[in-house]
Amino acid sequence: MSHRVPGLHGVLCLPLLFAAAALPSHAQKNLYGAAEIRQSLDRLNVLGTVLMIAAHPDDENTALIAAFARGRKYRTGYLSLTRGEGGQNLIGAEQGDEMGVIRTQELLAARRIDGGEQFFTRAIDFGFSKTAAETLDKWKREEVLGDIVRVIREFRPDVIVLRFSGTPRDGHGQHQASAMLGKEAFAAAADPARFPEQLTTLQPWQAKRVVWNVFAFTPQQEKETRDLPNRVSIDTGIFDPVLGYSYGEIAGMSRSQHRSQAMGAPERKGAQPNALVHVAGDPAAQDLFDGIDTTWNRAPGGAPIGERLAAAAREFRMEDPSASVPRLLEVRRLLDSRQDPWSLRKRAELDETIALAAGLWFDVSAASPQAVPGHPARLNVQAVNRSRLTVRLASVAFVGAPGADPVSTPRDLPPNHPVNLTVTWAVPRNLSYTQPFWLSRPKDGALYTVPAAERSAMAGPLPVLMARARFELGDQSIDITRPVHHRYVDRGEGELTRPLEVVPPVALTLAEKSLIFPNRDRRGIDVQVRANLPGVSGAVRLDLPPGWTAQPASRPFTIAGAGEETTLSFNITPAQAESRGKAVAVAILDGRESSAGQLTIRYPHIPPQTLFPAAEADVVRVNATLLSRRIAYVMGAGDDVPAALRQLGADVVLLSDDDLARADLSRFDAVVTGVRAYNTRAALRANQQRLLDFVRAGGTMVVQYNVLEGGFMGGDPKLLEKVGPYPMKIGRERVTVEEAPVTYPDPRHILLRAPNELRSSDFEGWVQERGLYFASEWDPQYESIFESHDPGENALKGGTLAARLGKGVYVFTAYSWFRQLPAGVPGAYRIFANLVSAAKAGQQ
Repeated sequence: MSHRVPGLHGVLCLPLLFAAAALPSHAQKNLYGAAEIRQSLDRLNVLGTVLMIAAHPDDENTALIAAFARGRKYRTGYLSLTRGEGGQNLIGAEQGDEMGVIRTQELLAARRIDGGEQFFTRAIDFGFSKTAAETLDKWKREEVLGDIVRVIREFRPDVIVLRFSGTPRDGHGQHQASAMLGKEAFAAAADPARFPEQLTTLQPWQAKRVVWNVFAFTPQQEKETRDLPNRVSIDTGIFDPVLGYSYGEIAGMSRSQHRSQAMGAPERKGAQPNALVHVAGDPAAQDLFDGIDTTWNRAPGGAPIGERLAAAAREFRMEDPSASVPRLLEVRRLLDSRQDPWSLRKRAELDETIALAAGLWFDVSAASPQAVPGHPARLNVQAVNRSRLTVRLASVAFVGAPGADPVSTPRDLPPNHPVNLTVTWAVPRNLSYTQPFWLSRPKDGALYTVPAAERSAMAGPLPVLMARARFELGDQSIDITRPVHHRYVDRGEGELTRPLEVVPPVALTLAEKSLIFPNRDRRGIDVQVRANLPGVSGAVRLDLPPGWTAQPASRPFTIAGAGEETTLSFNITPAQAESRGKAVAVAILDGRESSAGQLTIRYPHIPPQTLFPAAEADVVRVNATLLSRRIAYVMGAGDDVPAALRQLGADVVLLSDDDLARADLSRFDAVVTGVRAYNTRAALRANQQRLLDFVRAGGTMVVQYNVLEGGFMGGDPKLLEKVGPYPMKIGRERVTVEEAPVTYPDPRHILLRAPNELRSSDFEGWVQERGLYFASEWDPQYESIFESHDPGENALKGGTLAARLGKGVYVFTAYSWFRQLPAGVPGAYRIFANLVSAAKAGQQ
């Protein structure tokens, strides 16, 4: 396991925010103690809020978030307009929706470290955009603006921090759009005439100011921003002796949670000034919060609360935190009758602080990580009073899904003696399966479909059940809410938790996302049936497009134990003519039909995430000939191209580092390197000469895209010049419009004619983009195969280059085959078959 728990440098290990206690991570350990309580006490007496707005996961400034949340104790939020679905993936093959799920969890993990809160809109990251206009059009500008306004009205920030300027200097069109919409939302949130439908539950809110957190991509940009007026600075490198870290160090830990994006960051020591430039509202003269009262004096009649909290902080003793509880209960009494927003917010924080100071532990763990609708589940409730205070567990109520009976008989909690209770949850028969709420309905273009009533919780997946415990301490009571999860012990990693999931009785999985039929031959397909209950029996059939047939029509199954699987085999005969459709697996169980799949995303730095995609696959009948039948594949960051090649009838072998150094490559017809392979595989770079010798001997080598960004190979772009047999420079050029026309610099080139005669329709139906990180310069011995460009831009010929080397052919291709092939794009299979068959086609 690669997770590193921060060391005990200060009073205790780096504390995690209240939300971390409420929503524990799979891998991160929440180590509580005096430092956490100290931070909580201080935070109770600070009434300031700041909201950062940007476009994607990893756009946020984690140093500023840590300085605001951990340092100044402001309530700090990060609004990422998207979940990063269009990003690349360094750690696996997930794309699209699955990528968004991973990056959502990475953001939540980052916030548990830097102390911020996380928000999203319904906007989908549809891939790199070169203009704000395209972004705002795809996002339906008013829809996303309304989501930002809703977050502002709910969160009520004093200050809004934009990460981008809203101008072309930001590069990515989605970056530009995030700032443009943020500026507009600042005014719109205060205007009752804008988005009035929100005002049934919310109130207009006017933030004090908007600032831009200045950054520069180039020395020229740095020069341009150096002398901007109304500029204030915050040092995020200040060392916090209570935490044992500077906020810059915490920022490095937080940013390093974005592992799918290769964002491992240093934990910087020393001063780190961050510049903030006025955009709108009242300018700040000396400090970002100039003119903003962040004490309890801003709440009507709040001064006595602030005085008592200050006394509690002064009197706090780390060796006996429970001594602070009586003073905190006085504050609780003052807050009981108050209904202003700050008092309501701080009352929940105060209850958590009292629980920390009193050493109260409350946990509800399901006996199994999975529950099935209509079948009971056992819940284990545990409460422990780890102080000398007199505490009683008054009640436990469950919110969320119905069916769990409350615990209403009070129990005394003797010091350090666990009280354990068992509750039976009658799981409703019609309860929906748990998966991220934003994926539960069909998308609306580049927006998720989320009903207005559910948009106030647009962060991570919501727990199925929450348990709310009421503890009595003398004549006062506090309420503590925790998610019901599954707590277990892994012998290799220790005690862990994972979310409780509601799953179907059986889940179906097709082995491939796309099934390609390059001819009329029938082929077998396996349907995996997983039982989530013991003793299940039923049948499975395949629904196919017209003209396609499956044999047999259905297959029965019986599975004895929960968690066991069986595989059912079918033979599919495709249609005579080229066509495309869906194969859908359908389970018939107790008279009910279900096509639910079950996919669990597992990585050590995030909790397991289970999705229930439909058990279906694209079925594609396309005439495609592949001459290279034996293919070696060098996997890079992760992709599904090997499976696509097997669909064309190839025998694909994944090469290990040892294979790259020693294997007999002559037994292969072609070698293909996966996406970012030169970035991630040192052994590939070390054995480049062996691969070129393979080409000289008559083989085909196909190299897919690699990136220039730092973090790979020391960030040295010259190392990428050596990916081919002749000089070549990889640039940042890309074609983002997936429908962009593609033409041929040399229409008679062999790669356009053999073994498949390419046609214009082969470039139809592509997804997200044409390609990325094209070559910007190349030796004359390379021949350009395709030419394309985004609207209004110059033609790009560096997307696919081919060169003769000895008896073989070398091909560099930055077109996004890693997206098109798994998506079942018919023409992509024909084109890629030509690239992989280059040497053999030339020998015919």
